[in-house]
Amino acid sequence: MTTRLPGRLPGGTTRLRRSLLSRAKEATINPVVSSTVQVGRVPKLQGEIRPPSDKSLTHRAYLFGAMGRGETVVEQPLEGEDCEATLRIVGQMGVAHHRKKGRTFILGREDWQTPDAALDCGNSGTTMRLLTGILASREGLETTLIGDSSLSKRPMGRVVTPLTEMGAQIEGDKAPLHIHGKHLHGIRYTSPVASAQIKSCLLLAGLRAEGETWVTEPSKSRDHTERMFQALGVPLLRDGDLTVGVKPATWDGFKFRVPGDISSAAFWLVAAAIVPGSEITLKEVGINPTRTGVIDVLKQAHAGVGVTPDREELGEPVGFIDMHYVQDLRGFTIEGDLVPRLIDEIPVLAVLATQCNGTTIVRDAKEMRVKETDRIAKVTEGLKAMGADIEATEDGFVINGPTKLKAAHIEAAEDHRIAMTFAIAGMIADGTTTIEGAESILTSYPTFWDHFHALATR
Repeated sequence: MTTRLPGRLPGGTTRLRRSLLSRAKEATINPVVSSTVQVGRVPKLQGEIRPPSDKSLTHRAYLFGAMGRGETVVEQPLEGEDCEATLRIVGQMGVAHHRKKGRTFILGREDWQTPDAALDCGNSGTTMRLLTGILASREGLETTLIGDSSLSKRPMGRVVTPLTEMGAQIEGDKAPLHIHGKHLHGIRYTSPVASAQIKSCLLLAGLRAEGETWVTEPSKSRDHTERMFQALGVPLLRDGDLTVGVKPATWDGFKFRVPGDISSAAFWLVAAAIVPGSEITLKEVGINPTRTGVIDVLKQAHAGVGVTPDREELGEPVGFIDMHYVQDLRGFTIEGDLVPRLIDEIPVLAVLATQCNGTTIVRDAKEMRVKETDRIAKVTEGLKAMGADIEATEDGFVINGPTKLKAAHIEAAEDHRIAMTFAIAGMIADGTTTIEGAESILTSYPTFWDHFHALATR
């Protein structure tokens, strides 16, 4: 079959994709090409892996390093395409960086320069939203943020509107965004949704704004930005559990070893929970409480999961997660404040739900409809094709189980989490499941197939 490299990609991204594709082809159990994967039933999962480094933290380490004074060293950064987009863009802004032996060295500078070309965020919403706040606050800078076809459909008005209240001049509410850097003033903003990207965008803008900038959320979202600020000595203002603020601040370069990504670990945790005889350990995983909703759900389902804390990295707790298969899993409920703590893990948790006794309900998760794809629709469509008893709602779905899954042909629509979700579903399905659009996995988990092979073929 012919390798297909989708979308508009800068040369550096194309080279990265080809390199990672060749690695993936060598590692998979069944023959794989860049766009199509075939997955069959596996006997069990066994072994120990370190999940890929955390994507959210890699983005922030690159951006904070580029904004700091002096050298920053980021150890074991995620080298997926989303984070590469962030690193490439700070380079376009005149920030020097290089790699050596698994570490990225960044020489931060205050005087970012106007680039001579558009800044391509690829498929990364985090890159676009966080940079919108940073660039809008840099007086005199003229920049344009663009993205691939998927990112260009995602709503950016949710950051443009509050930034405009701060005095920003931004054209567009979806990519491309044309940003004219201005002197900003602080505001008190109440966000209609719990979103770490919105919160972080405004806090980053507030670091160069006059006065104080405050953000209030309806429930607590990921707090990676706040933890990193505190670890770097940036004064963080608090007003209760849901309101956080900043005032103008600077910091020095730093060293940071990026922990493993719990969102990536979730795929193997679910796989080990539903494949009989499985027993795995995931090493050096970030266990930030605002990200461990997946652990709470696994416990709610009576899965055999255990967490052992180990250390901290720039305020981020790191530990080991053990999972072993147990029978008689139970249906669970995801709603309310739990949703922002596992919004990216809901697709694969839907696969878990198909193997649980009773009814699983997911609600208050309408944000899934504006991710890389409409994930509520894609999960429902794919699991129905595999024989699951699932019905979509406006803000989630209802699943009755357990159900014996059958192989199906899945179109991932270039959504990395949908592709990986159905790779896990294929592990327990009768027959061979075909996944189209599997090359999207490279955006967040370049070693997914290496780890599939390591755990499933021992």
